[in-house]
Formats: sequence, structure tokens, C-alpha cells
Amino acid sequence: MPSRKEIQWSQLKVGVLILAAIFILVGLIFLMNGSSGMFSHKIILRSYFPNAAGVKEGSPVTLEGVTIGNVIKLRVVPERNPDAVEVTMRVGEHFLRDLHTDSTASVAQAGVLGDSFVDIDSTHATGPAPLTNAELRVSGAPTIQEVISSSDVSIQEINQVLHKIETLIDTLNTSRGTIGELINDPGLAKKVDTIATDLATVTSAISHGKGSIGQLLIDDTFSTKLNTTADQLSTIATELNQGKGSAGKLLKDDTLYNNLNAVSANANQLITSINAGNGALGKLAKDPATAQKLTDAISNLDELLKDINAGQGTAGQFIKNRSLYDHLDQTMDQAQQLVKGMRENPKKYLVIQLKLF
Repeated sequence: MPSRKEIQWSQLKVGVLILAAIFILVGLIFLMNGSSGMFSHKIILRSYFPNAAGVKEGSPVTLEGVTIGNVIKLRVVPERNPDAVEVTMRVGEHFLRDLHTDSTASVAQAGVLGDSFVDIDSTHATGPAPLTNAELRVSGAPTIQEVISSSDVSIQEINQVLHKIETLIDTLNTSRGTIGELINDPGLAKKVDTIATDLATVTSAISHGKGSIGQLLIDDTFSTKLNTTADQLSTIATELNQGKGSAGKLLKDDTLYNNLNAVSANANQLITSINAGNGALGKLAKDPATAQKLTDAISNLDELLKDINAGQGTAGQFIKNRSLYDHLDQTMDQAQQLVKGMRENPKKYLVIQLKLF
């Protein structure tokens, strides 16, 4: 059983922890209520608005969107009519470098239906830094009616969206459209259920290694072949980098590059010579007379071929006249027989007659 001294010490530790938690909580509250810090110096600024427009004590004070303090007091000052609402603000002193005596304050809303806050604008301000209790001019304060009026458009748009959603739900309930049929048609639901069953069967077969896809997933042979192919590709890439083989020499050997440069240079020189009209090709490309001669030669050749195809002339008769071909063939045959006979019996054909006078 613990002694009384141990109990008191435990209670003391608990009390110290509670006090530390309270101090931390107070510090967080101060940090949340203003961005200036708990122990930093603060200055007081005032502005007078026609109405509070939703601003209350504790509302943020921002400088072009950055929170620099809070509203600490609101009161009505009748002698300042029509701007009778006095808003007292407390901001961090180190924000004075961004504040000026000709800075303006306005009431803004965080969204259409959000809380109101005071926003200070120093965009065009050039005056000196304000002193504590200084008054900032007001650039405008919307009334509650203006806020409600500006929110009417948003409310109407929300109503339109709600109406469209209601129409969509009614359409779905009347079995119109694909989703409506899916929800209300039992036959379509059964088809979907059948498709799901078929998919389950297919996936089960694949997981058990059935079919081509199942074999692809289950069988290690494909993985082995894929690894072998990858190794072969790696070997080919290594050999290419080492300059082996035709492709390797194409990548690594400078001789081919030099030969290609030489061929390119010769081609450029040839094209330059042709453009200058040198040589037969150059004259053909640049000299109209040469081109005309070539055209005439082609025309004559075309006419000659036409005459031959028409059977005109010796060549045309030879190609088109069958009897001429037959006679020529017969003559060649007779000449062949004559030569053969002369070789076999030359005395028959070579007779020498001697006459004496």
C-alpha cells in the first residue's frame, strides 16, 4: 500500500501537468484569436461604418486576406451618424509597416453565407504608419439586405440543381434510361447477374490455369521463355555496344560514317555539276536543244516501233508476215541441208572441169 507521502507527490505531479496544460491551452487561444502572438505589442485602430453588417466581437481583421488581428469592441456613436457603428480593432504592432493612415477598411463576408470580417486595403496607400487609436477611412459596408440579395442568385441556382436531381430521381423510378431499366427491370437485373456469374466462372478457370490466359498466368514456361528472350536481347545490345556484327559496325565504326560523308559530298558535287549544265545529264537538264533532240529521238523511235507493229518495212514484215518467216525458215533449213550434203559428199558438189585449147 503506497504511503501518504507517495500519494501527495503523485497528486502534485498531476497538478503540475494540469497547470501546464492550462497554460498551453491559454497560449493556443491567444494564438488563435490573433496572428500577432500572445506577448507581442498591439495597437488599436477604429473605423466607423453605417452598420455592423454581421461583424461581432472576435471577428478577424485581415490585411489583403492575411489575418493581422481581431475586432475587440463594437458600439453605436449617435453623433457620428450616418456612420454610427464604431468598430474597434486590435492588430499586431509588427504589421504597421504594411499599414498607412490612408489605408481603407471594409466589411467582407467569407463566402455567400459566411461570417463577416473587417478587411484593410493598403494597395494604393502611401501615407505614414498609423498611431494607436487612429481612425481608418471606410470604403464600404454592405447591409444585411444586400448580403441576402446577393445570395438570392446562389439560392436560386441551388433550387435549380435540387429540381434537376428530383427530376432525375423521378426518371429513374419510371424505368426510363439505362440506369432506370437497371434499377426497375428484373430481366435486366437477371442478365447482369448472369454476366457476373459468367465472369466469376471465367476468373475461376483462369485462376486454375485453364485456357490460354490461365496457362499464361500459371505456367512457368512462359516466364522462362520471357526471361530467355530478355537475356538474348541483353546479349544483342551488349554486342551492338561492342561493335560486333554488321549492326554493331554500323553504330561504332567510323569508316561507314566517313563513307557516307564521302558519298554525300560526291552526290552534292554531282548535283552541282548537273545544275551548272556540265556533262550529258547537265545538258539534258539545262540545255533546251539537247532536251529537244532527246524528245525527237524518242518520237522517231516511237514512230519506228509503230511502223514495225503495223508490219511496214523489212523488220515489220519479218515480225508480222508469217509467210516471210516461213520462207526464211525454209531457206535456212535448205542451206543447212546443203552444207550437210557438201560435208558428206564434197565431190558431188565440187566438180572441176579442165578444157584444153
